[in-house]
Amino acid sequence: MTIIALGINHKTASVELREKVAFSPEQLTEALHQLHCSGQFKESVIVSTCNRTELYCILESSDPQVLLQWLAQFHDIDQHQLADNVYVHLNQDAVNHLMRVACGLDSLVLGEPQILGQIKQAYSTAKQHQGVKPTFERLFQHTFSVAKQVRTETDIGASAVSVAYAAVNLAKHIYGQLDKTRVLLVGAGETIELVARHMYQHQPKSITVANRTIERAKSLAEEVNGEVISLAQLPDTLPEADIVISSTASTLPIIGKGVVEQALKKRRHKPMLFIDIAVPRDIESQVSELDAAYLYSVDDLQAIVNENMASREQAAKQAQTIIDEKTKEFALWQRSLESVDVIKQYRESAQEIKNELVDKALNQLQSGKDAEKVITELANKLSNRLTHAPTRAIQQAAREGDTDKLVQLKQTLGIEQE
Repeated sequence: MTIIALGINHKTASVELREKVAFSPEQLTEALHQLHCSGQFKESVIVSTCNRTELYCILESSDPQVLLQWLAQFHDIDQHQLADNVYVHLNQDAVNHLMRVACGLDSLVLGEPQILGQIKQAYSTAKQHQGVKPTFERLFQHTFSVAKQVRTETDIGASAVSVAYAAVNLAKHIYGQLDKTRVLLVGAGETIELVARHMYQHQPKSITVANRTIERAKSLAEEVNGEVISLAQLPDTLPEADIVISSTASTLPIIGKGVVEQALKKRRHKPMLFIDIAVPRDIESQVSELDAAYLYSVDDLQAIVNENMASREQAAKQAQTIIDEKTKEFALWQRSLESVDVIKQYRESAQEIKNELVDKALNQLQSGKDAEKVITELANKLSNRLTHAPTRAIQQAAREGDTDKLVQLKQTLGIEQE
């Protein structure tokens, strides 16, 4: 039995190829059904996200080509092209890889937490389609436990490693709680979208999105229960904002020192936080000269991100130590399971021999054969049958001069050593 992890991710393949091997919800159901019915795959879980597609399977053989061929056929992709972009891990390496992925150590953003939820969903879906049996049940539950331990015992997810997240984190650090703050977001591009989503999680009193194009800002505002204004309305809206975060593609500053000065007067100099994550700047640098106006630039945030990334990399080393130890624990569990199977097979074999010889002896007794002779014959045959295999093993070890194996056999058979 071999545990195989076969995958493709942002490190090994282009977006175009990753899109081709991704599984839609409908495809995932069909794929799990195919794997279950094929007879080659004892257990199967498929993880499919925007950055990775990974297949975790248990095979009777140790040949990953079977899985590669199935994946290529399912998505109608050239197998050789796919082979150049996939990675394969077997047994303990596969277990270690799954734990690394679940802990965010293999993600595009080191330590990101979303992947754990995606793996849990993949496990749940596979379980619904009979892809999860005892070994994977144990493996995935063990993995979830490891991910929780890593989050608890390391700082892998404690620090902001994106400018958008760092901006919100900075605001939270300054204000403590954000539920009483009014937030003004300037722009509606990808960065502001990320800021808006992070900010919305802290439930500020209000979120307003200002953008040159109103229509583009509407969908973002709806997502965070916010309001929309045009850039021309900024001077009127600015006095109401406690936090202003800006990221547009403008080549000239949108918010100048004068308009901020007027806003502060209307606020009776109640402090305002400005975070400018645009390049070139959206907010004039002279704004920082005003009392009660606190301005942070993208460079300030990038310095925080770099420091936090270094912190996460250190935490990743600690996480890997935990993962390595937990991989060994799972391997020990597997070996104990295998020993249970061996014991079961050995006992069943001995029981079959006993039953066969007892039935024969009973038939002899019923036919009138002497009871003492029957019992003696039964004992001799039972002894000979049970000692046959160990005797051959001892003779072979002796012929080969394998003293270590001889010692092991003596210990196994309970033979006293002088």
